Amino acid sequence: MKAAQISADWLRLVRGKRSQRAFSKRLGYASNIAYRWETGVCYPLGREALTLAKCNGAAGRAALMTFLGGALPPALTDVDLGTRAGVAQLLKTLRGDTSLVELARRSGHSRFSIARWLSGASEPRLPELLTLVEAMTFRMLDFLASFTQIERLPSVAEEYRALEAARKIAYDVPWSHAVLRALELSDYRALKRHQPGWLARRLGISREEEQRCLTALATARQIKLQSGLWVEDESRVVFTGANPERGRRLKAEWLRVGLERLEAGVPGVFSFNLMAISRADLARLREMHIAYFRSMQALVADSTPSECVVLFNTELFALDEPAKAAV
Repeated sequence: MKAAQISADWLRLVRGKRSQRAFSKRLGYASNIAYRWETGVCYPLGREALTLAKCNGAAGRAALMTFLGGALPPALTDVDLGTRAGVAQLLKTLRGDTSLVELARRSGHSRFSIARWLSGASEPRLPELLTLVEAMTFRMLDFLASFTQIERLPSVAEEYRALEAARKIAYDVPWSHAVLRALELSDYRALKRHQPGWLARRLGISREEEQRCLTALATARQIKLQSGLWVEDESRVVFTGANPERGRRLKAEWLRVGLERLEAGVPGVFSFNLMAISRADLARLREMHIAYFRSMQALVADSTPSECVVLFNTELFALDEPAKAAV
């Protein structure tokens, strides 16, 4: 990701129509700090940029809820992104179980710097914060969209439009994303040319559904024919929790797929457990599930070769919780 250019765009957007000198003076600087920020001479600390964008305090927590697609984990319920400790806590939460070595490899920053940022001993500047969010979640675009008007950031506006198009297809044609993953399979890439029905057999769907997915993906320019095979035009992580209602419907659809395969006797891990625990431990279990999911995403991102497409479903809820919305 072009973190330096994105940072400059963000700071220009925050400045608005004010001149660089007037903006710098308003911030209490004797020098033209806005010019230095926007030309890449230096950058504000991450918390300073979030404060300028009015994303600290309650507004910051609301933005985090949008980014995470629901309730905040306990560690972030009182976080103030306008403080060093708040940014450190955000990064620690987003990190999950990803090792410092792996984060260093993905972000390009040293593991020693990352360790200091996570502990709050030092602070990442805005480009460093953005690259860390991408390394930890693969969702920097969604992070930006939660905190600012991303369509007004020239460096990423087009990429975000493509991400939104991919998200719409995930909602409208759920099997399309399974087809995308199947296009990554080593066996498919070994074919001399695309064979109608091949993807359908590997996913357990009809040839009609296969063609529907390919048509939708090609129309949205997510895939293209290259040397006789369909290939993904650009790989991206699509977070479907951005629209809670549509996200619930999509989850329900994949739960139905799991139920169908369970009832058909397909091999896999299908299990359940009923337990009586404290509310506090239920919250801890939710945190563990979130951390496990992030670790799983990291493992999948680096898994080679691609040999099978896997569906992962999980459920965790209190039976006495009232329904908040219909699926």
